[in-house]
Amino acid sequence: MLLFYNFGVRFYFLLIRIASIFNKKASLWINGRKRIDYQQLQKSAWFHFASLGEFEQGLPVLTTFKSSNADLKIVITFFSPSGFEIRKDTPLADAVYYLPLDTPHNAHKFIAAINPSVAVFTKYEYWYHFFKELHHRNIPLYIISGIFRPDQIFFKWYGGLHRRMLSFVTHFFVQDKDSELLLRKAGIYDVSVSGDTRFDRVWANAQQPKSFPLINEFKNGHKILIAGSTWPEDEELVVQLIELYPNWKFIFAPHEISEQKINRLIELLPRNSTIQYSEVSNLSAGPASFKSQMSGLNILIIDNIGMLSSLYQYGDIAYIGGGFGAGIHNTLEAAAFGLPVIFGPKYRKFKEARDLVALQAGFSVTDENELKKALSYLTEDKNRYQVISNKIKEYVKEQTGATKAIMDYLINP
Repeated sequence: MLLFYNFGVRFYFLLIRIASIFNKKASLWINGRKRIDYQQLQKSAWFHFASLGEFEQGLPVLTTFKSSNADLKIVITFFSPSGFEIRKDTPLADAVYYLPLDTPHNAHKFIAAINPSVAVFTKYEYWYHFFKELHHRNIPLYIISGIFRPDQIFFKWYGGLHRRMLSFVTHFFVQDKDSELLLRKAGIYDVSVSGDTRFDRVWANAQQPKSFPLINEFKNGHKILIAGSTWPEDEELVVQLIELYPNWKFIFAPHEISEQKINRLIELLPRNSTIQYSEVSNLSAGPASFKSQMSGLNILIIDNIGMLSSLYQYGDIAYIGGGFGAGIHNTLEAAAFGLPVIFGPKYRKFKEARDLVALQAGFSVTDENELKKALSYLTEDKNRYQVISNKIKEYVKEQTGATKAIMDYLINP
């Protein structure tokens, strides 16, 4: 099985190399791994994240760990450009790298260079040679906010190699009891249910969000639907609501903000009602001038990265994108502000989305008619809306505490 694993890793690398000829993200993935000059460190703590979402998820543990271990250098690695390119200059780290390809040579070279005394991986990402090298060097390896499902390869009859990866982990901090039971059935007993650190992150953000005066001027007392992390399939659905709710305003924050993607979105929207955030955010006259320019406009496109998590404070309902593709994006950022959330059909891999649906505070839709029904249900009764909003906030608050549980263990394992 190891032979097939090694072949699969190299074949994936070859596919990305071919794709890099015409795909910018693939090019960043390839070029970012070339000529990396690893720092030779005396002692470090290694935090790995698949992408930006996992970075935000693990951030509460990272910041708490850093403040409690001032003697350690912090090394961060990312698998995806969506994490590295946005957080490569984070002040929380002494060094930020792309994770090298998972080969025995790379694992030995990288770990020898950064010299970690501990390694922390968030939610996903299991790499055989890196895990084996850490195990060989007796370096503790922790998985935080882990979540497992019966259909994963670890629990298949042919998943022996991947179960061995799990055996290299010192301790698992998982999100739910089902994950704990799956690991125990697979012979993994160093596991505890700590919850999901994302709840700590989004709750803290909701208590002190960034302020956006221009967005406040855009809202101007109106109800707002925020369509966050959207893909084309999501956007084609949400635009059907604009004529039905003429007194509402709409904010679109696409998952990808390339010029091509933004222009495609603009083509779907009424030109005389739409404006991009970049068109008004640099006005020297400030919010007053913005307000003047916004007269008669009710659609705003966020064409930058970094606003969305705090943007939800201005919304009333959130549509979360990704549910018609690989899976929905972050629902908790909106839920922390008490916004009911709507998303596409592919949400069942996400516990928090299932929980919100069970609470009748999250709504999965498959087409235009279901979307309209969800909006009607949420808007026709003010008291019902307020009950749902309060229920969502209570749910998020009750789920906090994972960071403390993890740090208590790391301090006294």
